[in-house]
Amino acid sequence: MLSADNLFTDIPGEMPDEVCTPIIRADSVRIERIVSRGQASPPGFWYDQETNEWVLLVKGSALLRFFDGREIALTPGDHLLIPRHVRHRVERTAPEGETVWLAVHYGGETSVPTEA
Repeated sequence: MLSADNLFTDIPGEMPDEVCTPIIRADSVRIERIVSRGQASPPGFWYDQETNEWVLLVKGSALLRFFDGREIALTPGDHLLIPRHVRHRVERTAPEGETVWLAVHYGGETSVPTEA
């Protein structure tokens, strides 16, 4: 039987580390909920992923830093495509309350609509 789930349920009260919960896994795609509460990437650590990652910030706030020096601040509703092998890190997330992300990881070539 079909039933609905909610991104905001089952968030732990204590979170010494970020919590990543798989939602869907298929051959070429992985969708997950990520919950942060003030967490950031460890000093000197950079993600360098084999897959593209599209992220949607659902709740809270975050600052992403890229290896080339760019920074992108995210607030609820902001989404971003991070192509594979673009080195990045989470510089900070909101220390008060949860930051909830929806992340879609997928392989292959990607295209982004451009403004006409």
